[in-house]
Amino acid sequence: MKPVDTTDFTARRRVFRPGEDGYDDEIAGFQTGFAQRPEIVFAAADTDDVVAAVRYAAGAGLPVGVQATGHGLPDASRGGVLITTRRMDSVRIDAAARTARIGAGTRWGQVVAAAAEHGLAPLNGSAPGVGAVSYTLGGGLGILAREFGYTADHVRSLDVVTADGQPRHVTAAGDPELFWGLLGGGANLGVVTALEVGLVPVTRLYGGALTFDGREVDPAAVLRAYTAWTATVPDEVTSSVAALVYPDLPQLPPHLRGRYLIAVRVAFTGTAEEGERLVAPLRAIGPAVSDELRELPYTESHTIHSDPDFPHAYYGDNRMLAELDLPGFERLLALTGPDAGHMHVVQLNHLGGALARPVGNTGTTGNAGNTGNAVPHRDAAWLVRVLSPLQGTDRAALREFYARALEPLEPAALGRSLNFAFAGGDRPEGLYDEQTRKRLAGLKATYDPANLFRRNYPVG
Repeated sequence: MKPVDTTDFTARRRVFRPGEDGYDDEIAGFQTGFAQRPEIVFAAADTDDVVAAVRYAAGAGLPVGVQATGHGLPDASRGGVLITTRRMDSVRIDAAARTARIGAGTRWGQVVAAAAEHGLAPLNGSAPGVGAVSYTLGGGLGILAREFGYTADHVRSLDVVTADGQPRHVTAAGDPELFWGLLGGGANLGVVTALEVGLVPVTRLYGGALTFDGREVDPAAVLRAYTAWTATVPDEVTSSVAALVYPDLPQLPPHLRGRYLIAVRVAFTGTAEEGERLVAPLRAIGPAVSDELRELPYTESHTIHSDPDFPHAYYGDNRMLAELDLPGFERLLALTGPDAGHMHVVQLNHLGGALARPVGNTGTTGNAGNTGNAVPHRDAAWLVRVLSPLQGTDRAALREFYARALEPLEPAALGRSLNFAFAGGDRPEGLYDEQTRKRLAGLKATYDPANLFRRNYPVG
């Protein structure tokens, strides 16, 4: 493809190069640990901008990266083209069809607020600042995942610019193979500029966090009580456990400084009365530091996890498990607890329910028109995640630590979740089962034979 002359493009659109005013601000994202230094940045405001940027990159033989919010950067990179999509942040709700059309740069908080005006909710993640489209392309493990499945299961259509610079409207009926691969394949097959996704008729929840002091209540006892409890709850309950030692820093609230806290997080779409009955065994574990379990509007669902909302440097990895080795997970808690010498956040997500059912059979109408996707490891019962701040820490040392800490869980590991792989793009192993990987590699050869979109976890 002939290189595109950027002279006119620069005059009409935002283009940044190293050293120019606005360059550093444009490439800044939530993840500050993986430095991005592209040769040229195209700040896209619409599909035409994305088309021009892709054609320029293809003509110049440059790799393309895409950034909405910068939460899930696969690794550091230098050179090439970066397309930023934060300005493409439109949301349009069709209340009758129960769908949302979401632009490439839209954050989940925007979608939640827009859908709530119509008595609906998206299948969003726990953090309102995360990009909705990029999260969905990785699968999308939402707050209500056990009841409704992955967010990708509910996508009706996608608008994408492929490596040939062509904009395409992709549906399961019109282009089933590309539709399948875009949902779960991440950013390997093109730049998704918008998607249409189903919504669910949820306006309120019973949920929140029940937090214990890990120095006063045995962490192993919390874990064993929690895992036993998950075997008794219906699919309408989605939950997780998180454990971390807060650093003793003056900028933290006094009640958090230096404390080892273990939080059980719950989201339930049933009544508050039934929710109270369901969580009674959790409250019986022992004295809680805080009990925030309550009825709340869905617009406050992000308070269940209270994820940090400020940019920072982090490293992380995960394992999708067929079953949970309790002694192995207890060892992980011990290695990442108060004696670790470094801050680590450990999270255990209870999976199953609609996540394990075939797409189109999740028991909801929100996935009409979605007949399948590339989201793998659906038979996983648990997701184990470890996240660590990167400041002053060698990545190689953290990688070695993770391998040692997760080793007892490896026999039951089915693979890794793309949404929570923050350990460098040179580690694609386990993100897909072999059959899914081969099918994605075939699509890659068809739609991106020159591997233009290689600033991500590879599938080929």
